[in-house]
Amino acid sequence: MNLDRLSELRKQKNWSLQDTADRLGIAKSTYAGYESGYRRPSFEALIMLADLFGTSCDDLLGRKFKERIELTDLQDIEFTVDQKQLSNQEINGLIAFIRATRGMEGSGK
Repeated sequence: MNLDRLSELRKQKNWSLQDTADRLGIAKSTYAGYESGYRRPSFEALIMLADLFGTSCDDLLGRKFKERIELTDLQDIEFTVDQKQLSNQEINGLIAFIRATRGMEGSGK
């Protein structure tokens, strides 16, 4: 568990250890143990912590992932160039250009 992250999130909310424990419905000593590393939260407690702080369990555990976006699945993404939104036709042209360029790489061009 990323102990610094847990403390950082609590301090961002200006909550004391007691405030945080009260919100979780646990003893102050239990929560303090989570921050100090003396105790490890159960899966259920980890989920409660993530929900309380509005973050993910991965964030609390210190796991970082690069977000990957598949360009063929663009329903809720707005792309812009020079502050103008790209049309679906422009996006499809970009995808076709990338695919064509990749095909040329194998031929030595």
